[in-house]
Amino acid sequence: MEKSDIGLIGLAVMGQNLALNINDHGFRLSVFNRTRSKTDAFINGVAKETHIQGSHSIEEFVKSLNSPRRILLMVKAGAVVDHYIDQLVPLLDTGDIIMDGGNSLYTDTNRRVKDLEQQGIIFLGTGISGGEEGARNGPSIMPGGNKKGWHHVKPILQSISAKVDNKPCCDWIGEDGAGHYVKMVHNGIEYGDMQLICEAYQFLREGLSLSVDEIATIFAQWNEGKLNSYLIEITSHILTVKDTDGEPLVDKILDTAGQKGTGKWTAINALELGIPLTLIGEAVFARFLSALKSERVKASKVLAGPEITHHYSAEEKAEYIEAVKEALYASKIMSYTQGYMLMRQAAEKYQWNLNYGGIALMWRGGCIIRSRFLQSIKTAYDNNPELESLLLDDFFQQAIASTQNGWRKTVSRAVETGIPVPGFAAALTFYDGYRMASVPANLLQAQRDYFGAHTFERIDRPRGEFFHYEWSNEVK
Repeated sequence: MEKSDIGLIGLAVMGQNLALNINDHGFRLSVFNRTRSKTDAFINGVAKETHIQGSHSIEEFVKSLNSPRRILLMVKAGAVVDHYIDQLVPLLDTGDIIMDGGNSLYTDTNRRVKDLEQQGIIFLGTGISGGEEGARNGPSIMPGGNKKGWHHVKPILQSISAKVDNKPCCDWIGEDGAGHYVKMVHNGIEYGDMQLICEAYQFLREGLSLSVDEIATIFAQWNEGKLNSYLIEITSHILTVKDTDGEPLVDKILDTAGQKGTGKWTAINALELGIPLTLIGEAVFARFLSALKSERVKASKVLAGPEITHHYSAEEKAEYIEAVKEALYASKIMSYTQGYMLMRQAAEKYQWNLNYGGIALMWRGGCIIRSRFLQSIKTAYDNNPELESLLLDDFFQQAIASTQNGWRKTVSRAVETGIPVPGFAAALTFYDGYRMASVPANLLQAQRDYFGAHTFERIDRPRGEFFHYEWSNEVK
């Protein structure tokens, strides 16, 4: 039997769809799953008329591959990845390649790259975004790790990735865990985007008393303009789906959100690197709050909110719908701004040479956060590769200037009427803090020096000189 160009381990939804995608692009493929029946069901089912061959043991799987062997792991992140690496390494030769396509923590990838290099094996941490549809028809792929393996896998990965303007949404990210790191930040931005959309929905539903069908139409209209994105598109579709009784299915879904942990990792890393990733952090906390369902139900019966009745004319409703649209757009810009600030700091800390414009191109197609204005991010970094913040780019400055009135109107009205908008508010507070030449951290430093002699710098002396004042001597 002819040997395969690449092997894939793990036949859950993503693994199966990637396998079919690889086959569609003319590559021979071997697959293995720890449950033999799952391998057989796949080979005898949707993969029956393909060039995909199944293996019933790791040894058989490895022997079926051309050298250098290229193996893609599509298994649960964590210990399962290490388990398969331990099984594979004794069977591999120097120069063989293992790729991890799951949502692994970048520090685990750092370790695996170094450990396997010492054993002669090339390891690539490969972030893949797009869900089931993306895996089947073209995902965004973010490879990093040991660059010695890139030219061996590049033809396959770029062939199966999404394409925008005939350019693959896949390119080399950087050394060590850079690929998984960028995927982690992607997922953090995804958390932020989803939270913002949910806040817009709640404002329209509860604040303006619009029906689900009306909101579905609004989201569909928004998707035709500057808010065009995959998440806006699917939201408009979700809101049109009816349950068997003819009522909106979304109203039957329990309001407790799940998560895989990548958003939390992004927020934790931001704390470690000292980056104000406030919007994404609030998005993670909002999911935690949603999980407190029983407590929220009890609290809803005893905790008072604002006693405001709100009746809007058709004209006023139209004005608030436009304001929510502007709040969503402006806050979305803040989400990407914070995400890119984090990547910039990580590149400095971990000595990665990240191509920020190239990352925006990789996110334009296939992935969950794909949206129209990613091209504007690419343009911003083309104009200034050393750009410190998207907010210092002309396009984004003008975008915020034209939307901030609606943004502020939405947040203000939400606070007045008791509608929680942690994402909108965190984004606006970040923007207002970022545009301030002076913030009250001078008072904070005085407090720290007062109770802990932590010292402070002075604005009338060179940076790097520190002073302590005996504050207690002034107390009468």
